Amino acid sequence: MTIADPRAFILDNTRLQPVPHAPEISLWLADEVTPIWRLTEEELGEMGVPPPFWAFAWAGGQTLARWLLDNPHEVAGKRVVDFAAGSGLVGVAAMKAGAASVLCADIDPFCGAAVALNAEANGVALGFTDANLLDAPPPEVDLILAGDVCYERPMTERVLAWLGEARANGTRVLIGDPHRTYFPREGLEFLAEYRVPTTRELEDQEIKRTSVWALP
Repeated sequence: MTIADPRAFILDNTRLQPVPHAPEISLWLADEVTPIWRLTEEELGEMGVPPPFWAFAWAGGQTLARWLLDNPHEVAGKRVVDFAAGSGLVGVAAMKAGAASVLCADIDPFCGAAVALNAEANGVALGFTDANLLDAPPPEVDLILAGDVCYERPMTERVLAWLGEARANGTRVLIGDPHRTYFPREGLEFLAEYRVPTTRELEDQEIKRTSVWALP
C-alpha cells in the first residue's frame, strides 16, 4: 500500500501536544477520531481500514510510558522492541529512560512517518520496521514492550503466544493494558496501576484504570 506523503499527511492533520499521563513527551496527535479516520480512508483510497492507532495516545501505551520514565533502571542500556508501536510513544519513553536502542514495529502504513516525527519532536533516535513480527520467531532483544494489544480475541491470543515465546527465550516482556475484555486475568506479574486521562471517544471513561504487567 503506497501513500504519497505520509509525513505531510500527519503534519497537516495532527498537532504536536503533550501526552496527558507522560507530559515529558509530546506527540503529533489528532484531536478527534472520526475526522482523522475518514481522512485516512481517503488518503489510502480504501474504506473500512483499521482506526489510525498512531494518531492517539492510548491508555496502555501511556501507562507503559509513565512506568518506564519512573523506573529507568528497567530499561537503561537495554535493546528494546516497541511492539505494535503506533505513535512510538512507548519507544520514545524507553529512549528517554536510557535504553541503548529501540526498534518500533507496526504494520500500519502511516506508522513509519509517525514514529520518525515523534522521535524528532522528542530528540531521540528510534528504529522502525513495518514487518509483521508475529510471522517470525521473536527477536533476540533484552526487552519487548506491548501496549494496548488485547482488544480482539484472535489477535490477543496470537500476540500473547508470541510474547510467551519471547519470554521463554529470556527476553523480559512488559504489557500495558486498561483491563480490556480479552486481557488475561491471571498468569501475569502485576507491577503498577495508574488512572490515565483519555476521552470517551477512545474509551468508555474519561479516566481509565490501566496497569503494567510482566510475563513471569
